[in-house]
Formats: sequence, C-alpha cells, structure tokens
Amino acid sequence: MTLPSPLYVILDPSAAKGRDPGAVLDAILAGGGRLVQLRDKTTPLARLLPLAQALRRRCREAGALFIANDRADLALALEADGLHVGQEDLPAPMARRLLRPGMILGVSTHDEAQARRALRDGADYVAVGSIFPTGTKAGFQLVGTALLRQLRREIPVPLVAIGGITEANAGEVVDAGADVVAVISAVCGAPDPEAATRRLLDRIRDAMRAGRPPGPSLTASGESL
Repeated sequence: MTLPSPLYVILDPSAAKGRDPGAVLDAILAGGGRLVQLRDKTTPLARLLPLAQALRRRCREAGALFIANDRADLALALEADGLHVGQEDLPAPMARRLLRPGMILGVSTHDEAQARRALRDGADYVAVGSIFPTGTKAGFQLVGTALLRQLRREIPVPLVAIGGITEANAGEVVDAGADVVAVISAVCGAPDPEAATRRLLDRIRDAMRAGRPPGPSLTASGESL
C-alpha cells in the first residue's frame, strides 16, 4: 500500500491548547499535511460524531487521508479511510473483519513480537513507539530508535514512528528506518500549526533525500508512489 505523506499528523483536541480542532486541521492541510488521524479519548461519541464528520469532510475536500483512532464504529460511520488501533483496543484481526474493503488498518506496537503479530494480522502499516519521551500519552513505553532499526530489516509494510518526535529529531527517526513520522504536539500544540507542518515535511524529506533509500510507501522526495 501507499501512504500520501511522510508526515502523519494526529489531531488530538486535548493537545490543541483550546483551539478549534477544525481550525487546526485547516492549518495542517494548508501546510501540506495529507495524512491525518483523529484521536480523542475523552469526548462521548454523540458529541464527537458531528466534529468528526466535519473534519472528515475537510480532509476529503483536500485530498487527505482521514484515519479514526480506536473506534471501528466511528470509522465506519464516517466512511473514514482507515482505523488505527492500539494494543488495548479491538484486536487487529477483528477490526479487519469489520472494516470495508480498501480501508487502511494501522496498529501501534512497542516491541518486535507485537510488530510481527500486527503484520500477520493484516496491518497496512505498523506504528512503533514511543521513540522519545512524550507527555501526550501517560504510561508510555520508551523504545528508542533501536527498535525501528531492528524492525526495518523484517517488516515490509510502512513503519510509522511516533512518540516525542519534533522538528529537531525527525531526521533521526528517518535515518533509523521510519517511512512516516507521526506527531501530535509538534503540530497541534505549535503556535502556528501550518508553519510547523511545513517545516516538519521539509525536515523529513531532506532526511530521506540525504539518507537511506525510501521504504515501501514513499519515493525519495516523500511523495506517494
């Protein structure tokens, strides 16, 4: 499969510093972001649904992929492009059976065994983290870039690095083998999310050009195949 961007912005209203999520998304899209996940762990579904519908519509109009976090029911109701699940969410094989044909399934992993299982379970991409310390997720498991390097040798689907990634260290995770860099606070919490998106995209693409060949999802310029 292909992903449309080497930058994966996870839109979490709790990280947006009180700003309207729709305005933050508009800034992300204006900055070139084309891969977005909605992550909201607290809002009841009845209140979350109209917001999610509006965000999904904005992404569709911009030609960006929209991924729902955790909730297969929400992903299906929105006709989202995909679903992302963690180790404590609906198991990937069950999620895959629920999703419509063509929907993307991403899985969070924290060690080699979990990554291998995600691949066997049909994950279209494997997320790996937390690469660096992060304040976004309580009780995070720190894995560092070493796990990325190990998995790069055996995981043929796109590897998505997540956790504490910033403009300053994004190149490091690309060098370690990440095909896609996922961020939350580095964009959602930035004073100017549009500018932050542009800078991160530039940093990631520069690292891809200067370093290793592109992985299974991207060309050397960071554009989709």
